[in-house]
Amino acid sequence: MRAPPLLLLLAACAPPPRATAAAAPTPPGWEPAADAPWCPYKVLPEGPEAGGGRLCFRSPARGFRCQAPGCAAHASAGRSLRASVLRNRSVLLQWRLAPAEAHRVRAFALNCSWRGAYTRFPCERVLLGASCRDYLLPDVHDGVRYRLCLQPLPLRAEPAAAAAPPEPAAPAECVEFAAEPAGMREIVVAMTAVGGSICVMLVVICLLVAYITENLMHPAFGRPGLRRQP
Repeated sequence: MRAPPLLLLLAACAPPPRATAAAAPTPPGWEPAADAPWCPYKVLPEGPEAGGGRLCFRSPARGFRCQAPGCAAHASAGRSLRASVLRNRSVLLQWRLAPAEAHRVRAFALNCSWRGAYTRFPCERVLLGASCRDYLLPDVHDGVRYRLCLQPLPLRAEPAAAAAPPEPAAPAECVEFAAEPAGMREIVVAMTAVGGSICVMLVVICLLVAYITENLMHPAFGRPGLRRQP
């Protein structure tokens, strides 16, 4: 039984299936919703007497992929917070929430600290809107151990439900990383290139010595010589 011509035409025009690894979609929750084009945030000052900070907006980093060697990814213990350390010493922090949890969050509190010789020092405190799913740290120091902790803040109780106990805040997710020094990275690359060149030169020298030893230092014996004809 032959198939109708219309079905054959549709089968011929259908695009071929793509590989799963090449077209892997972004995991749900890592990117903000399509109707959230901006991420509102406030960089809070260190002292409580300095005010509440200035409200700013940034566009989310949609479709970002951390690819080596220009990027190194670090994840938290709960796998819901990750930091992508880029080669230009900036860090993109991304997080995800389950759809049921996202409706109960009013904001996110981000705390940054770095490890000194004897204690930790605060570096930045940021309050991000509920629609945010990423934040960019523009500049980190090489060789310093950073710790970033993100905590979802629950919705405030309604006036009618003020007598009810407040909903406990979710535990904070923390990720630690250290930016690799750019100078050390360049030294390692240069040493690798020089080492490869030296290996090639040694191989060529060994082959040349073997050729000279075989053909010049020990001439072959038993070769038939030229005999004079009587």
